[in-house]
Amino acid sequence: MLVLLPPSETKHPGGGGAPLDLSALGTPELNPLREQLVAAVVGLAADVRAARAALGLSPAQDGEIARNAALRCSPTMPAIERYTGVLYDALDVRSLTRAQRRRAAGRLAVGSALFGLLRADDAVPAYRLSAGSSLPGLPALRSLWKPVLTDVLAGVDDLVVDLRSGAYAELAPVPGAVTVQVLSERPDGTRAVVSHFNKAHKGRLARLLATTTAEPDSVVRLRALLRRAGLHVEHDGGTELTLVVPAAAVTR
Repeated sequence: MLVLLPPSETKHPGGGGAPLDLSALGTPELNPLREQLVAAVVGLAADVRAARAALGLSPAQDGEIARNAALRCSPTMPAIERYTGVLYDALDVRSLTRAQRRRAAGRLAVGSALFGLLRADDAVPAYRLSAGSSLPGLPALRSLWKPVLTDVLAGVDDLVVDLRSGAYAELAPVPGAVTVQVLSERPDGTRAVVSHFNKAHKGRLARLLATTTAEPDSVVRLRALLRRAGLHVEHDGGTELTLVVPAAAVTR
């Protein structure tokens, strides 16, 4: 099973690993495009005003541009520890046992605008580039990534659970992947799509899938696994699951 996570705009700073080495990352067939994008991001950082415009940053965020300027020489840390935010707080990989962490390393991956696909333990520096960013002189990131990344993801033999947000899923859709919609249910039975706290519920779901000893190989078996874990999951056919949470649990 491969669980695809969205990245986050914010990153943990620092790290104890050696500087970025693209040859050490998984899926080496992505390296030519990775190198092109790294060069573009580093070069863009030399023009602070242009970088602000391209990356959608304010002057108060110039530190993000400085990170990009140092992208090739900054310390690294495992990708799954680099990203921050609601989803990653709920995933909480640093609290996993050694056995759980080994299992998670084999199952979790992050969709990245800069690196395309990162396995959990791929060592990366802090950087700033979003799926919607426009790098001067280059086509849209979706146009760049889709031809190469789609083939990589299509070649995954395991069940793919795609928890990426819309913009990152569009970089390279995965035919046949299981997707998850999160709905809140009020006491009167009415339902609504969960927006912000959708990330927290998907983070908890990712933690469960990363650490379970089960190996679901279909959407039906995945649904059964989640139901055994006490989750209210509905499946109306196809490859989408609906996770229904009480409205009172939406903010937790």
